Amino acid sequence: MKVDPTFPRPVFDGDSTPFWEGLKQHELLIQQCKDCEQYIFYPRSICPHCFSESVSFVPAQGSGVIYSYTVVHRAFGPFAKETPFVIGLIDLREGVRMMARIQGPREAVAIGKAVRVAYHDVDDELTLPAFELV
Repeated sequence: MKVDPTFPRPVFDGDSTPFWEGLKQHELLIQQCKDCEQYIFYPRSICPHCFSESVSFVPAQGSGVIYSYTVVHRAFGPFAKETPFVIGLIDLREGVRMMARIQGPREAVAIGKAVRVAYHDVDDELTLPAFELV
């Protein structure tokens, strides 16, 4: 697959590398605190709930509901050819919220609709999460 060289790449740092590696395996990993048992997203080195350093990655169910969304009609750079597309805030069952594209018919996207994770393989090194309507 030929990828636009201007496509922005995430930074794989010490906190986020397991998340990105999980996506390459088509597995959605989020963190969970071993002390307070709260789920965490985005990846970080300490729990934002109890400040414990005992956090680890666990598989997420990959399902949730749309909290909010927007339809992008004008985009720039490598995304200009992909318009229109939908970006949403997804509340996962684990209680964390993440932002990702929502796939499927735009007219069917609505707040409160159920979604499940899908995987977009950009190339051999990068897979992005997306969500599709259930």
